[in-house]
Amino acid sequence: MGVYKLSSAGGLATPRTNYSSFLAGNPKFEFNSYESIATTTVGSGGQATVSFTSIPATYKHLQIRCISRGTIAATFTNVNLRFNSDSSSIYRTHWLDGNGTSALGEDSGASPEIYFGVGVGANANANVFGASVCDILDYASTNKFKVTRSLAGEDNNGNGFLGLISGLWRSTAAVTQIDITPNSGNFVQYSSFALYGIKGA
Repeated sequence: MGVYKLSSAGGLATPRTNYSSFLAGNPKFEFNSYESIATTTVGSGGQATVSFTSIPATYKHLQIRCISRGTIAATFTNVNLRFNSDSSSIYRTHWLDGNGTSALGEDSGASPEIYFGVGVGANANANVFGASVCDILDYASTNKFKVTRSLAGEDNNGNGFLGLISGLWRSTAAVTQIDITPNSGNFVQYSSFALYGIKGA
C-alpha cells in the first residue's frame, strides 16, 4: 500500500505524491563520517615540524591521529600544535593524566601553542611510539574561538600514562593550516600524522 504525502501547502485538495515508504521525501539523516585529507610519515632524516596546509572549509570538524617519537633526551615529549602559523600567546591547554598510581590535572596558562598529544622520547624503550587523537571542533567557524579535545598516551613496557586534554585558541579565524611539533628536537622516522575531515553534526 502506498503512502500519500501532502504537499508543502497542506490540505487534501492540493496535489499529493504517492511514496512506498513513510521515510521517503524527508531529508536524509547522515551520521558523522570521516574523510582522509592528508597523511605524513616522517622519513629517515627526522622532521621538526609536520604541517597540514590549505585545509578545506567543507567539513564540520577536523581530527588528527598520530603516532610519534622524538629525539628529546627524555622518556616522553609533548606533541604541540599551532593554527595558521600563529605563535602569539593566545592558546591555553588543560589536561588530566594518570599513570596507574596517581592522577594530575594542570593548566598551561597563556601559551604560544596547544599541547594536544604525547610522544615518547629517546630514553624510552626502542621502537615504542606514543599515540594521540585530537578533535578540532568547528574549525571553519568565524564566530567562535577554536577548541580541541584529545586522548593521548604511551606505554614504555608498563611504565606509561594516559591523558585527557582540552585546548583553546582565542581566535575566530577559520583554521586553514596546522603545524605540529614536539617539545624540542625532531620527530623520528616512522612517526605518522593523519588529518581527517568530519562530516555531520
